[in-house]
Amino acid sequence: MKVAYVFATSGHTASYKLGKMILPQLEEGRHGVEVVGMMLFDDNTYVLRKGDPIGERIGKIAREQGMLLMLCDQCAIERGLATGEPGDCTPQDTVEGVRVGCFPDLYAALAGNPPDHVITL
Repeated sequence: MKVAYVFATSGHTASYKLGKMILPQLEEGRHGVEVVGMMLFDDNTYVLRKGDPIGERIGKIAREQGMLLMLCDQCAIERGLATGEPGDCTPQDTVEGVRVGCFPDLYAALAGNPPDHVITL
C-alpha cells in the first residue's frame, strides 16, 4: 500500500509525529507502507530547513526511496524557505530535493506514483 502524508495541523505536528513516530519507523524499515510523498504546511515547513536534524534525516530517506517532499509555496515564502511568487517559486535553505508548490503541483508530482491513501496530520 502507498500513502502520502499532508502535515496540515498548526503547531509542531511534523516535528513530533514525523520526527518521533513516522521517521524512526521509516529508518528501521518497519513503517508498514510505502510513503510516496509528504506535503507540509504552516510552521511544519520549518522541519525541512537545511541543517534541521529531522529534515536532514527525512531528506536522506526521501532521496533513497524516491519520496516527494513538498512545501506549500505560500507557507514557504512567508517563512523564508522559498523565493519568488506563489505558483512560481524556488526552495531556499531547505534540505536537498525539497519542492515547493500548491495542490495542483502536488497532484502532478504524485501522478506517476499515486498513493492509495492520503493521510492528513
